[in-house]
Amino acid sequence: WVTNFPQECQRTPVNQGFVGAIASAITNAFSASWLGKLFTGTRAHSIRIVGLDSAGKTTILYRLKLGKVIPTIPTIGYNVDTVVHQNVTFSVWDLGGQERLRPLWRERFRDAAAVIFVVDCHNHDRITEAHWACGTAKDELQRLMEDEMLSHTVFLILANKQDLPGAWKPEVVADKLGIKEVRSRMPWC
Repeated sequence: WVTNFPQECQRTPVNQGFVGAIASAITNAFSASWLGKLFTGTRAHSIRIVGLDSAGKTTILYRLKLGKVIPTIPTIGYNVDTVVHQNVTFSVWDLGGQERLRPLWRERFRDAAAVIFVVDCHNHDRITEAHWACGTAKDELQRLMEDEMLSHTVFLILANKQDLPGAWKPEVVADKLGIKEVRSRMPWC
């Protein structure tokens, strides 16, 4: 989804493939918003992929890089790789999502032009349920969006694991995350 506040959320076309859809979502948010002025002529962008543990962040990184899904293990710390799409270079950082690693995310946001926040749409409890001891996706997203360091950062919220039975649709995830409540804060996807 790509939007530039105050417009409503719109789906990003995916006929250009997975990498193209993500790259287009981010570059469209740059060029179609007030952020475009900051990135005029820039052909390299630094992106952070974050979300709760087991949301699929590392799988997404390697899908972007290699164009296919490969087996992964939980990330301890971070993975960094370079993805090139249509003459634009993205330095993509996949940050571990375990509860003990989340406080370290902030140290890695310094030059981030965009944040891809990955949500496991199949694990409903971890999106919004307050009884979840390790924090919810909604809690973590709220913390990120309130961080002044990220005030000029484009957000893309990726509703992952849509292929699993019972997974919430992106519209439901957006509602459960309270996206409309923070929409005026910054452009978001």
